[in-house]
Amino acid sequence: MDDTALPLTQDMVVVLAIAAFTMVMFLFERIRADVVALVVLVLLGLTGLVEPESLFNGFAGNAVISVMGTMILGAGLDRTGAVNRLAAWLLRRAHGDERRLMLLTTAAAGINSPLMQNPSVMALYMPVAARLSSRTGLPLSKFLMPIAAAIVMGGGLTMVGNSPLILLNDLLIAANANLPSGAATLQPLKMFAPMPIGLALLAASIAYFHYYGSRRLPDTEGKGATPGRTQSYFAEAYGIAGDVFEVEVMPDSPLAGLTVGEAEKQLGAPHLLALRNGEEGRLAPPADSRINVGSVLGVMGTEQQVREFAERKKLTVGSRLEYFADTFNPSRSGISEAVVPAVSRYIGRTAGDLQLRRRYGVSLLAINRDKDVIREDVRDVALRSGDMLVLHSVWSDLPQLTAQRDLVVVTDYPKAKTRPHKLKAALVIFAITMLLALSSRLPVPIAMMTGVAGMLIAGVIDIDEAYAAISWKTVFLMACLIPLGWAMDSSGAAAWLAGHAIALLPEWLPAWVLQIVIALGTTAFSIAIGNVGATIVVVPLAINLALAAGGNPTAFALTVALAASNNFLTPSNAIIPMITGPAGYTPRDLWRVGGPLTLIYTVVTVVMVNLLF
Repeated sequence: MDDTALPLTQDMVVVLAIAAFTMVMFLFERIRADVVALVVLVLLGLTGLVEPESLFNGFAGNAVISVMGTMILGAGLDRTGAVNRLAAWLLRRAHGDERRLMLLTTAAAGINSPLMQNPSVMALYMPVAARLSSRTGLPLSKFLMPIAAAIVMGGGLTMVGNSPLILLNDLLIAANANLPSGAATLQPLKMFAPMPIGLALLAASIAYFHYYGSRRLPDTEGKGATPGRTQSYFAEAYGIAGDVFEVEVMPDSPLAGLTVGEAEKQLGAPHLLALRNGEEGRLAPPADSRINVGSVLGVMGTEQQVREFAERKKLTVGSRLEYFADTFNPSRSGISEAVVPAVSRYIGRTAGDLQLRRRYGVSLLAINRDKDVIREDVRDVALRSGDMLVLHSVWSDLPQLTAQRDLVVVTDYPKAKTRPHKLKAALVIFAITMLLALSSRLPVPIAMMTGVAGMLIAGVIDIDEAYAAISWKTVFLMACLIPLGWAMDSSGAAAWLAGHAIALLPEWLPAWVLQIVIALGTTAFSIAIGNVGATIVVVPLAINLALAAGGNPTAFALTVALAASNNFLTPSNAIIPMITGPAGYTPRDLWRVGGPLTLIYTVVTVVMVNLLF
């Protein structure tokens, strides 16, 4: 194929320009990824590259519906407390053997990963890892990277294990409209078609950390906290004493008339966690709450700090907790840690902007950023991806705070609103859903939504929880970028690029070498623009490369979909920022451990795809 056989047209130029614009915007992250995707959708509509009646079909596409179904089903399983039971089972089965515990935990995480989206699985397993770390004494850094790798690898077990695989069938079907004359029609892959590849990847990940990778992980002190060791852990890690006292404001106290926010800024002030005025008291009072004469404050700090502050500010320290005894009961409230994931809407905003105390009843005590602990004026610090927030709250308020996945709590705390009595119902419904998805008679989206309807009717999850379980950023990102893949294919831009790429390569080059190049290129693209963007841009190109080289288009496309998740090195993989803060990983740690793992992933993928196809 050469440029005379397929000349460059105006439509091709426009599509390639839009694709280049997309990659640049994703790379520099000046604008949120979902906003960029919406701009791309609008450009495709304005230029006429996608017909108006088809432009918004991505929102009703099989891929988007499957993603939504997977998220809701995963949330339903979480509500039953299945993961907490799994942690206890893992500890029992390990019989005190650290290597066996690691093997069981990573295998379980990998097998669970195709049940829901990777960030959701990681969010569920972080408290599990914290519990295992606290009970065994192993550093959390030894758990999180192997678990994250197993989750990514295990995502290849089914066609709904991650976003690229969910997108793949839609892209294969769309490619049929633009295949050259005589080419065989591309068939969508069955639900468990990639399972042998996923098993091989998962086994490779487990073996890598078992024999080599764990020794390369930093041997940092465990950073996960549980209610049982809150005081010692936070005193050591953040200098935050967990002792709570009640102090009463005297008539001559300079705090009388101040707001909570103003009182917190006083020199040597302990953490102000609760306020009682008259008969009304609350935890995490808003910053503009007024302190009056006779107000009772619930404060946290060392006894010396509290007594010195009380002496200076004319406060009376109570001999015991009288008004807040129930509030500060460790079974009801305490300190927790939460990490800010890469997809969080809180990035760039301060705790004051977010009104964490007013909206969620949560007090921010400190921020751990790149191993530096920020304690002063924490309410005015703009949050970044990977920040570890130290919070104090009633345990039952944490699920509401984390419902949108803007924060992921890594502390193992007593869960509220779980429905353990619905566990059997949830497992039966999920098993039926998988059987329906395995059947060739029902499309996967219908099977997934059947499971969602079953969980709603059975009371495993309610409709508001189902809405909250959906990451609308992911939905918009996928739905808005899908038409870009269509335009790459229908305009001939993918075929034009493929033809020129083949012309530059030696004719004797075997197809599997070309697949390795495509896999590594896709990995590079995913680091730059994310796995969804890489899949949508590269799959049409890979199909045309396969046709030009005489390879199997489905095999090439599947290689791309799998390689799009092969990123253990940078925060563009959504689960990496979730683990770097809690585990204390540095970029050097990620490259040292993740680099060899990326190469192993590529080799296993290409070998297994060629064995299957």
